[in-house]
Amino acid sequence: MESVIPNMEKGEENYKVPNLEKGIAVLEYLSLRPQGETLQDIKSKLDISQTTAYRILNTLVRLDYLNYNEDTKRYKLSRKLLTLGFRSLNEHNLLETVLPCLRDLRDKVGETACFGVLGDQKGIFIEQAQGHHTFRFVLSPGKPFELHCSAPGKAIMAYLPNTVRDRYLSYMTFEKYNSRTITTREAYLEELEKVRKLGYAMDNEEELNGVICVGAPIFNYTGYPCGAIWISGPKDRLTKEIFRSTVASIKEVAQNISGELGYSKTQKNNNIP
Repeated sequence: MESVIPNMEKGEENYKVPNLEKGIAVLEYLSLRPQGETLQDIKSKLDISQTTAYRILNTLVRLDYLNYNEDTKRYKLSRKLLTLGFRSLNEHNLLETVLPCLRDLRDKVGETACFGVLGDQKGIFIEQAQGHHTFRFVLSPGKPFELHCSAPGKAIMAYLPNTVRDRYLSYMTFEKYNSRTITTREAYLEELEKVRKLGYAMDNEEELNGVICVGAPIFNYTGYPCGAIWISGPKDRLTKEIFRSTVASIKEVAQNISGELGYSKTQKNNNIP
């Protein structure tokens, strides 16, 4: 059977759809601006005519890929792309399994509970249940997080197959945020070994001074670490006693989510102790 895909080398220009390319450019541009942008900013930055920009933006709003705020006149990405991404990973039931458990975790510990997965080179924050305290951490869905200094990054990396872990390691620059940040591959691998022994990962003010994060991996039915849950809170609020109970709660909730996804501790997996 002949391929239905045209030979792009023979007259590639004939198969371009300029407005589709501009629409994708708009989505990529807004993905880097969680606060959103106005029509004027978008058309100016992307060098698109006002009429074309207006048509593209309103089409994306009508199809629910963008949200429009009448008060600020700003366009922002909706969560529809996030949903499509999960479907492409065959993990579309993961978020609906995690969300109720995130709320349970938040209610147990009081702090903001978060969920994230691996992206192409870094982690990607997906969803959160905001904490009950007046001062709490709020993140925007789709925000990337570092793998070398974050609790979820360490939690996932610790249980990846060696070949996959090595690929992510090759992308890592080990950016230094302060004196507590891990800055070498050797030290990072030692940290991952510690995570495997303890069953949880910690960001001990390694990125933000005064902020502690604790996370645990989530495994799917194959035993693969498909994400992580974690909490973030100020150091002064997470005393030793509260920290111990928080770790226990995070591990318990992570195990419950993994169980709902079909993971069993008894199954054979060389990456899981």
